[in-house]
Amino acid sequence: MFAPSNLLNLDQTEHRTLFDNSVQVWDVLKQIGSYLQFRLKPAICGRIMGRPFISDNVYIGGGTLVENGATIKGPAWIGNNCEIRSGCYIRENVIVGDGVVLGNSCEFKNCIIFNDADVPHFTYVGDSVLGYQAHLGAGVILSNVRLDRKEISVKVESRLIPTGLRKFGAIVGDRAEIGCNTVINPGSIIGRNSLIYPLTHFGGVLPENSVLKQRVELHRVDRTDRR
Repeated sequence: MFAPSNLLNLDQTEHRTLFDNSVQVWDVLKQIGSYLQFRLKPAICGRIMGRPFISDNVYIGGGTLVENGATIKGPAWIGNNCEIRSGCYIRENVIVGDGVVLGNSCEFKNCIIFNDADVPHFTYVGDSVLGYQAHLGAGVILSNVRLDRKEISVKVESRLIPTGLRKFGAIVGDRAEIGCNTVINPGSIIGRNSLIYPLTHFGGVLPENSVLKQRVELHRVDRTDRR
C-alpha cells in the first residue's frame, strides 16, 4: 500500500538502493545508520564559511556551502550544491540530496531528504523522509515520538498498520507543501503534490493532490465592550 515509489521519485536521490528492501516506505528508516556505516567516505568538497562544527564522519558534496554557526555531528552525507545555513543542527544518520536548503534553527536526525527539498526556518525533522522538491514552512514540526513512547502505527481510515518503530515522524511525498507552524503527528503520510495550510494539526494519511485546511473561527470585539 505504501511502497516507496508511490510517494517518492527514487531517481531524485543518489541513495535509491536504500529503498530496495523496503516493503513499506517507512522501513527505510531502519536502514540509514547501517548504510552510512558501510558506504560513507568522509570528505569536504564544498565551501566552508567561518567556523561551523563538522565532525570527522561527514561527507559534503561539491558546490555546497556550510555557513558559520552550523553544526554537523554526523554520520551525515550531504549532496552537491546545497545550502547549510547558520544555526542548522544536523545530528546522526542524515542523508541529504542535491540542491537542498537546510536553514536556521532547523534540526535533523535519522532522515533522508531528496533533491531540491527546502527546509529554511525553525523546523524539526526526525525519523522522516522528505521527497523531491518538498517544502516545509517556518516552524513545521514532524513529531516523531508518541507521548506514551509506544510503537507507532499508521492510521488508514479506521485501521491501524503497525510500523515496528517507536520513532517515526512522517513521509512527505514529492512536491508536498506544509505551511508555517504546522504540527504533523508521528506516523503520518503526506501524499505527492499535497498542500497543508499553516497552523494545521494533522495525523494520518493525506492522499496525493490534496489540500488540507484547518479553519479557526475568529471573534473581534471592541476593547471598550469587553466583559
